[in-house]
Amino acid sequence: MKVLVTGTAGFIGAAVAERLLARGDQVIGVDNLNDYYDVSLKEARLARLLPYEGFNDVRLSLEDEGGLKKCFESNHPDRVLHLAAQAGVRYSIENPEAYVNSNLIGFFRLIEACRQFEIEHFVYASSSSVYGSNTRIPFSVDDNVDHPVSLYAATKKSNELIAHSYSHLYSIPTTGLRFFTVYGPWGRPDMSPFIFVKKILAGDPIDVFNHGQHKRDFTYIDDIVDGVVGALDSVATPNLNWSGDAPSPASSLAPYRLHNIGCHQPVELLRYIEVIGDCLGKKPVMNMLPLQPGDVLATYADIDSLTEAVGFRPKVSLEEGISRFVSWYRDYYDERG
Repeated sequence: MKVLVTGTAGFIGAAVAERLLARGDQVIGVDNLNDYYDVSLKEARLARLLPYEGFNDVRLSLEDEGGLKKCFESNHPDRVLHLAAQAGVRYSIENPEAYVNSNLIGFFRLIEACRQFEIEHFVYASSSSVYGSNTRIPFSVDDNVDHPVSLYAATKKSNELIAHSYSHLYSIPTTGLRFFTVYGPWGRPDMSPFIFVKKILAGDPIDVFNHGQHKRDFTYIDDIVDGVVGALDSVATPNLNWSGDAPSPASSLAPYRLHNIGCHQPVELLRYIEVIGDCLGKKPVMNMLPLQPGDVLATYADIDSLTEAVGFRPKVSLEEGISRFVSWYRDYYDERG
């Protein structure tokens, strides 16, 4: 296949692009290399992709309608995997306009290009944050998600609604993947593994919000890649059993699907910190703090729909995943002094 992947300098985008290239697909990698976090890390991820003959590296912002059209005209992708976004719950409180531009306008530009160029399948990143104030766990794609607690979550819910309208109006197969706390080598430095490892190694205290009582469905990057590639290969189809009398949000009479993609094993934050400390051989010093605005108390993925659709079964335990991350972190930053 020829796959246009957005966010190829990003954590998940780079990992998925490498898997696609390794199996022989062509990848048109679109990224604007913005400075939300360390650009040198993004460049290092891209450096792993550039040796592949099937990789075409494109510098482009998705809000650029003309540039996006030229990209589609020049490359003629078969399918589109949309992993680029302005990420981060707390940053959405500080800089909401960035989320509107990237996650709403950029999403619209991309799915409209998919319509114009008759793309076979549009797969996009949603987020577990859409569950917002929901308290029934595990979170199911059949649950109502009308109560987001951050603008970031609201933009992701909006993406799902826009995708459904395009699937309904134009019969474009779309699949949304609600990611649950992804971690692993080459991850984002604004996320907890980076922050905790850096501070613990330096002997600095780490901020532990909600007094460590959070639970998160931590999901290792290799498992995420398995699910994303499986979803890309499995083109969304209409659910002929769908009923407007009892409408499930996860499917439709249109070729539209939603799946959770997580480990299905929530872990308390204090246990997570303990595992990091064990891997580092240092006892973490913790600064206990109250709950932050925009945070939810627990995430826990019901992954039945993705398992049924593509055979998704996470394999990497938290202990193994954190060990791999710590090894990568030490190697990566030792090389850079």
